[in-house]
Amino acid sequence: MKHTLLFITLSLATVSCSTKVTSTSDRIPQVAVGIMTADSVSITERDSLGTPLRTYAFTASQIDSTLTINPSSSSSVLEVADVTIGVGFHWQQKEPQQFEGTLRLVNDGGRLLVINDIDIERYLESVISSEMSANASRALLETHSIISRSWLLSQLSRSHSRETRSETSDEIVVWYDRDDHSGFDVCADDHCQRYQGVTRRTTPAVAQAVQATRGQVLTYHGEVCDARFSKCCGGATELFENCWEPEPHDYLPDRYDGPEGFPPSPSDLSKDVHAEQWIRTRPEAFCANPPREVLASVLNSYDRATADYYSWTIEYRADSLGRLVARKTGHDLGFIKSLTPLARGKSGRICRLAIEGSDDTLTVGKELEVRRSLSPSHLYSSAFTTETEGEGPNAIIRLYGAGWGHGVGLCQIGAAVMGSQGYTPAEILHHYFPECTVTTLYR
Repeated sequence: MKHTLLFITLSLATVSCSTKVTSTSDRIPQVAVGIMTADSVSITERDSLGTPLRTYAFTASQIDSTLTINPSSSSSVLEVADVTIGVGFHWQQKEPQQFEGTLRLVNDGGRLLVINDIDIERYLESVISSEMSANASRALLETHSIISRSWLLSQLSRSHSRETRSETSDEIVVWYDRDDHSGFDVCADDHCQRYQGVTRRTTPAVAQAVQATRGQVLTYHGEVCDARFSKCCGGATELFENCWEPEPHDYLPDRYDGPEGFPPSPSDLSKDVHAEQWIRTRPEAFCANPPREVLASVLNSYDRATADYYSWTIEYRADSLGRLVARKTGHDLGFIKSLTPLARGKSGRICRLAIEGSDDTLTVGKELEVRRSLSPSHLYSSAFTTETEGEGPNAIIRLYGAGWGHGVGLCQIGAAVMGSQGYTPAEILHHYFPECTVTTLYR
């Protein structure tokens, strides 16, 4: 997935660019966080009370190369207007965002790149508050600090592009991940990790959680783990290779998202009959029925608008679904007659789907491409079964689904429930990453 609006680069002066852990450093790595790319930018400096002090307005033609803007005091913030969040998802919206530290405006081929320079620990305080509510339990805040730090450092150690697309006349198979862009490393939106400056004002609890885990990462056989997370696994986590590159990660296993000693039934959700039973019966799991107060403590307001994330239903008329598929894939199949899973992952998520239309048939994969092909934005997940009512272009096709996101690694809702039930960060990490060790990479 190409993201030209948001980007991050990391300066690792004292941390090896390999994921191999060799020694502990005393210096904190710095990140340059790209906020947006636009033809023009409006920036307002505000004091600690929110009072506007001055406003800057620039177009790319006014800046030859780079312009640096510093706040007039350490208590001021710089507010950037019209930053897009949730790019391509159902909650996409624009909002003003506020940032500490320096902003750099770079003329990049006639457009302005807005960059925020900040150290990785301050960056993480924003990530934790942006990915979820800053009022989550201390256990979850510390857990998420460790996995977010691990994911970032693992991603930035890779120098190759990892987007793969294979397309023929009857098949599209794509997996998306962090791209090897020129000038930046990872995006600051949902595609990677949300970074929204101090817009989601960090609470003392978030700052304390990041400080308590300073420099700590998950490691496996001495290397920093590519720790993944999603909103809700739907009761079972997925394998890495079913969502991204075909490279199994032993530290990202498929797991039942419930207490140890209570294995799921059925156990093999890669089989259609088992997946359908699992999805239709709403099995018990940590993420199945979270108390309202737990959701309020972990999900930001725009995420709480999604109330049916664990078990959801969506329906289309066959002809309208055909038009949607044509728009999203570029293949006009006519009206849709059936959706047939060709391969499922361990959580029941479909990683190859045959879409049969009245005029043609198309196969799509992997899981994110399935979600993109069947929704104006994205389906909540690719763990779904279908039923069809009627025939022809007016037939109704219903999708019954489970979970929100790719399902690999930590389930944020499940981890939130575990934290509310008294599980420690170590126990939560062990539940989702059972083979990993917590290692201090820098102090």
